[in-house]
Amino acid sequence: MIKNPDWWRGAVIYQVYPRSFYDSNGDGIGDLPGVTAKLDYIASLNVDAIWLSPFFTSPMKDFGYDISDYRNVDPIFGTLDDFDELIGEAHRRGLKIMIDQVLSHSSDQHPWFVESRSSRKNPKADWYVWTDPKADGSPPNNWLSVFGGSAWAWDSRRKQYYLHNFLTSQPDLNFHNPDVQEQVLSDVKFWLDRGVDGFRLDAINFCFHDPKLRDNPASNSVAEGSIGVRKENPYAYQYHKFDKTQPENIEFLKRLRALLDQYPGTTTVGEIGDDNSLQTMADYTSNGDKLHMAYSFDLLTEQHGAEFFHKTVNTIEGKLNDGWPCWAIGNHDVARVATRWNATSEQQLKAYMAMLLTLRGSVCIYQGEELGLTEAELRYDDLVDPYGITFWPEYKGRDGCRTPMVWHHKKSHAGFSDARPWLPVYDDHYNAAVAVQHAEENSVLAAYRAFLGWRKDQPILLKGDIEFSKSPKSTLVYTRCLDGEAVMVALNLSENTVTIPMPGVGTREPETPDFVGGHWHGKDLTLGPWGVDIARL
Repeated sequence: MIKNPDWWRGAVIYQVYPRSFYDSNGDGIGDLPGVTAKLDYIASLNVDAIWLSPFFTSPMKDFGYDISDYRNVDPIFGTLDDFDELIGEAHRRGLKIMIDQVLSHSSDQHPWFVESRSSRKNPKADWYVWTDPKADGSPPNNWLSVFGGSAWAWDSRRKQYYLHNFLTSQPDLNFHNPDVQEQVLSDVKFWLDRGVDGFRLDAINFCFHDPKLRDNPASNSVAEGSIGVRKENPYAYQYHKFDKTQPENIEFLKRLRALLDQYPGTTTVGEIGDDNSLQTMADYTSNGDKLHMAYSFDLLTEQHGAEFFHKTVNTIEGKLNDGWPCWAIGNHDVARVATRWNATSEQQLKAYMAMLLTLRGSVCIYQGEELGLTEAELRYDDLVDPYGITFWPEYKGRDGCRTPMVWHHKKSHAGFSDARPWLPVYDDHYNAAVAVQHAEENSVLAAYRAFLGWRKDQPILLKGDIEFSKSPKSTLVYTRCLDGEAVMVALNLSENTVTIPMPGVGTREPETPDFVGGHWHGKDLTLGPWGVDIARL
């Protein structure tokens, strides 16, 4: 019997990018035994779960998001036995394990695709999205790849095009084929039977395409935003009406949820990259019969500030109804938040943390975020990310957020590995190493540990409703309410001291970390630069 099957509501999920976390065998690449070796550190953060980025067998063209065997561990990360040990050790520490599932596409080296491309008549001929060229030999429509160029690649064996929404080496599975759905669900069940507690679902709105292969219309405005691409990428020039987020996706998510419901206490969080991501989040998490929760790219762009945060959160709250959000301000696909949002002080980073951890919903924290790591600046010769290599120099790719975790400032490669790492350790990160911050009472790491430890015992922050109040420019004031109790959160997201007129006088929560707390003067609250106050009303 699961003590708390809804543990995921309000949970904090720590994302581990295994390749860059800790190298246990000295080959320069992080691995599953390395994660196991650092479980005590993760537990010390007071998080609830670990999300493991892909560790499956893969040619690593997209560093694990191109899977060639959905039921095995790539040798660079270890073995299935290593994975089983990781689950057991995590559970002994009260940590849940969630794993990445890349359902919409596979590697072109997966045996399914090898068979599918061999002829137009084989048992898996229709497992991927194949189509004839136009009369002039060109692709069937104008769909574009997220990674640049046409979303269609020519295959000389079948003399047809296949769809790839990402790299050409990542062909899209044909979810209109019932056999594909059955196989994918069977692979999910494989990991459920091994004891995983949930899944982060990569690009989950990409599973289905328009079977009529209609052209996408032009976008009304070309801007960086919720689809998670930048202006220099032509992908942003289209409104993605037909290549993803199709109605059939809803029914598949219901089948996926039905499977997870057979394993009480398991959960899903879906990644939504869409033109209308907040509405899609609402659609995919409603009625308790699809995804448990979802997150979008809306807080993962360079846009920031009190007005933007207010609008984004209010928009999703207005659409969700009975759905549940999951918030993230950093992950393996975007520049680190300290750089992206121009943080110039530790107090600023703590203010962003306090906001993230007091919104209604669950939270994902990306490894190194708790150290306040900045985006690493790498030379072109150091890049390995195909996305960055394609769009260099305007866009440098995702390597800057994937450099190795910094464990110790006095050890070679910051204690990540005894060998030269797959990406270099960024020089500026050494002073932010775990060993340095562990010894500093007021460090960013200490603030995360203290705040997360306090938050665990605040049901009102884990599951309460949220309501915003009017407040001066560059501030956020909102109330979290649960069972007749209320807590007020006030944030000054600026460099200036601000006085906020409050409707009532609160009582400061005495157990919050020292960085939390303003000055009350009657019904006025004064917050210093990047100040935070949390009071019980």
